[in-house]
Amino acid sequence: MAIVDDSTTLGATVRAERKRQRLTQEQLATLADVGVRFVRELETGKDTCRIGLALQVMRSLGLSMSVMSRGMPPHEPYPRRLFA
Repeated sequence: MAIVDDSTTLGATVRAERKRQRLTQEQLATLADVGVRFVRELETGKDTCRIGLALQVMRSLGLSMSVMSRGMPPHEPYPRRLFA
């Protein structure tokens, strides 16, 4: 599990999973129904990427995201799952 606290880390996580699945950026864009430019910008950590599309790309890769409150230890029964 990766702890993502900025757009650069999110992009690196998406890129690593895409490569692990041996997908090109073009293939991922088609799979996620987004533009190739968006995938490139997401993977490079562009701060202004749209969160809805970023989540759509993550879902296409089988990635999920959890949210934790500041100061909450990672072993608490909370993070709340946002999507599967």
